[in-house]
Amino acid sequence: MRLSRRTASLSLAVALVMTLAYEAVPHARVPAAEQESAEPFGAACRTRVTGSRVTAYCHNPYPEVDRVSLHVECARWWDIDTDSSPVEAGPAQTVRLTGRCWKEVGEVWISHRRAS
Repeated sequence: MRLSRRTASLSLAVALVMTLAYEAVPHARVPAAEQESAEPFGAACRTRVTGSRVTAYCHNPYPEVDRVSLHVECARWWDIDTDSSPVEAGPAQTVRLTGRCWKEVGEVWISHRRAS
């Protein structure tokens, strides 16, 4: 299928106007003081659900301590969801976190916080 010269010219004109309009709009800038540090942070975590039990292993390859917590949301409305206490994963350390539901597990996630 061949484009006519008129269609090609119109497409190019629209693309040019869109580009110029985008650059004319002011964009929000985050001041350098509010940006998070560029240092890598956060333990890498793996979770495994076996029936109603959850096991998570978190390994921290970075020099800063990461406080990790396991959060388990159960599938049944009457089953109690759990949040573990924060566990410190030091540099080059692997920690194990566990949780469970009475019946099925709905959702699992890990939260990370910098140690102060």
